[in-house]
Amino acid sequence: MAGLASAPLESLGVEMEPIQLVAPDGTPTTSDAATRYRRDLPPETLAWLYESMVLTRDLDGEFVNLQRQGELALFASCRGQEAAQIGAAACLRKTDWLFPQYREIGAFLLRGITPAQIGAVWRGKWHGGLGFTEKCVAPIAIPIGTQSLHAVGAAMAAQRLGEDSVTVAFVGDGATSTGDVHEALNFAAVYRAPCVFVVQNNQWAISVPVRRQMAGPSIAHRATGYGMPGIRVDGNDVLACFAVTEQAAQRAREGGGPTLVEAITYRMGPHTTSDDPSRYRSHEEVGQWAARDPITRYRTYLQSIGVWSDRLEERVRTKSQRLRAELREAIVGAEDFDVTEMFDAVYHDITPDLVAQREQLSAELAKEV
Repeated sequence: MAGLASAPLESLGVEMEPIQLVAPDGTPTTSDAATRYRRDLPPETLAWLYESMVLTRDLDGEFVNLQRQGELALFASCRGQEAAQIGAAACLRKTDWLFPQYREIGAFLLRGITPAQIGAVWRGKWHGGLGFTEKCVAPIAIPIGTQSLHAVGAAMAAQRLGEDSVTVAFVGDGATSTGDVHEALNFAAVYRAPCVFVVQNNQWAISVPVRRQMAGPSIAHRATGYGMPGIRVDGNDVLACFAVTEQAAQRAREGGGPTLVEAITYRMGPHTTSDDPSRYRSHEEVGQWAARDPITRYRTYLQSIGVWSDRLEERVRTKSQRLRAELREAIVGAEDFDVTEMFDAVYHDITPDLVAQREQLSAELAKEV
């Protein structure tokens, strides 16, 4: 296989220029990367990627609206990061496991997880993670970086069972500053685990810019120290994200070990709905990245190759309306759950200590009625 999958580890360096197949103006690139990575996907796949990106953005906006209306406890927007998520997840097999953080709406949709299931998580329902694992998706991880260790553990298990599945850990740039991610990268490299680390470098770890998180030239350069390939990719180019992740997954599947993929993108909205990004970044910066919008770029590209059409746009619009309506129907006015149920899901048989704690909480809640 060309490119990453066939190159020996010793010869792999990290290029500072991110891999790009579609330029910001929507034209196909002519760089060396265009010869090393495939861009000639079937028309139906190209259209599917576009549909998935638009649906992700539309649902993201609906989730934000629901939170502002008091229907959700919190929400973490992925606006601007659709290409990185969709590209990385769309190239995988359905039996490959995804280990997300809390911003991967696009990846969830690709796996058939419904907006209502995602909404249940952000509404605080105890069953919010149910239904994820049936789709080979781990439950949303709110603690920063812990899912990377879970991904490596699952990859090592698949390795020892003789399976050819791959695990993908989605992390943010801030998570790479945690010990958990360091340990996950080290374990994966030492044991050549079939795991791909997709770092969505959206430039900000809440209010801390990426330039203040590390002294090295890039996040991808850290891969060299662990003994694995590191690749930088334009995270606003869905075709580049698809191609790079596809090759990394194939390399892992063939026993080549893990890869660290740094997708350069941008968080257009706040860190979560409780954040005010205007306190730490400028409108000029946001405007510069808005001009690189991944959906606008990709639509222009599809128009130039004759894949985009009014019919496609209408199909996407109709599906978006249906999914948003289903989400609102499932969330608006939904009954609150019984908080004491959380004690029942810790162990198969509830312990005496948990029984006592449940009774204490029930008594305290009864006083508030």
